[in-house]
Amino acid sequence: MAARAASRTATPVLISQTVLARLQADILDGHYAPGSRLRFSELQSAYDAGIGTLREALSHLASVGMVEVDANRGFRVAPVSEEDLQDVSTLLIEFEQRAIVSSVEQGDAAWEEGVVVAFHRLSQIESLPRAERIERFNEWVTLHRDFHHALVAACRSRWLLHMRGLLYDHMERYRLLSQRHRPQGPGRLTEHAAIKDAALARRGEEAAELLRRQLQWTVDNVRHYAPQFIAAKE
Repeated sequence: MAARAASRTATPVLISQTVLARLQADILDGHYAPGSRLRFSELQSAYDAGIGTLREALSHLASVGMVEVDANRGFRVAPVSEEDLQDVSTLLIEFEQRAIVSSVEQGDAAWEEGVVVAFHRLSQIESLPRAERIERFNEWVTLHRDFHHALVAACRSRWLLHMRGLLYDHMERYRLLSQRHRPQGPGRLTEHAAIKDAALARRGEEAAELLRRQLQWTVDNVRHYAPQFIAAKE
C-alpha cells in the first residue's frame, strides 16, 4: 500500500521535471524566440501538460531569468541584448576560471576518470566529418555541456557551481542563437583536448586561460552571427 502511494505521488513530480527540462531545452535552442509570448494553450498542446504543471515550470524558469512575467499577460521568453550578453559572459568567464582552478586542485582519481570519459564521448562527435557533426548537433550540445561540467565537478564550492551553472545556461542560449547561422568550421576538438590535457596535468591556471579564450570566441561569434544582433546593427 505504501509503495503504491509513493508511486502515485512521484508521478506528478516526474512529469513536472520532464516538462521543465523540455521547455528549458526549447528556450535554449531558440524554438521559442527571445521576447516571444508563451501561451498556455500552445504549451498544453506542445507538452501534453496541464496549466498547473506548466505554471510551475514557467515560474521556475522565471526565477532563473530564462522567462519573464509580463504583467497581466502571462509569461514571455527573456529578451537578449548586447548589455546582457556582456554581463553574462563576463561573470561566466570569472566563475568558470575560478571553478576549474579549484577543481584541478581538489580533483581525485574519480574526477580524472570523469573528465577523460566526458572528453572521449565529445571527441567521438567532434572528430566526425562536418556533415555528420551537423546531423548530430543536438547530441553534441549535450556532450559538450557534460564535458564542461566534468571539468569543474571537483570544485567544492556549492554556490560557485550553482551560479556558474545558471550563467552557463544563459550563455548557452546566446551561443545557440548564433550556432546555426555561422559557417561550420573544423570543430573544436583541438581546443577541448588542450583544456583536458591542462586540467589532468594539474595546470589549473593554463586550463582557466584556455577556457577564457574559448568563451570569448563564443561571445565574438554571437555578436557577429546571431540574427538578433545583426538586426540591431542594421
